Amino acid sequence: MAKVIMTCGRICSGKSTYAEKLRNELNAVILSVDELTLALFNNETGEMHDVYVERAEKYLYEKSVQIVQAGVNVILDWGFWTKNEREYAKGFYGSRHIECEIHYINIDDLLWKKRIEGRNELVKAGKVSAYYVDEGLARKFASIFEEPEEYEINKIISQIGV
Repeated sequence: MAKVIMTCGRICSGKSTYAEKLRNELNAVILSVDELTLALFNNETGEMHDVYVERAEKYLYEKSVQIVQAGVNVILDWGFWTKNEREYAKGFYGSRHIECEIHYINIDDLLWKKRIEGRNELVKAGKVSAYYVDEGLARKFASIFEEPEEYEINKIISQIGV
């Protein structure tokens, strides 16, 4: 039976890269909130950003159920930054008898800063469609992120900067 894998980690922790690796290994479909909101609104969501993200998540939850029911694995490529988000997701899939896992990408601060810088360079050069993460946005998301507890996690991917 197909299942759902949720990528959990800070902004720019490598969730999308990991999701792509899993997609190839599991013959899965990736559903990404950032990909959807950027495709629809580019970087022009303004004060409506959080509303659009919430709507995109709701849509992707429902779409993921359809895909799993068709027998295809799904990877949810968004942060699952808070315990409430993770609990909601597990309850959502559990109530539908769909297996789900949380894969936590745990990186140290040095590697995190390097990844933010690297992504920002690619965004500025127009080489990727992603959000530019300035210092204020990095601080905002760092303050929101709640590191998952051991019992919440099915797999930990630990990465340390050099």
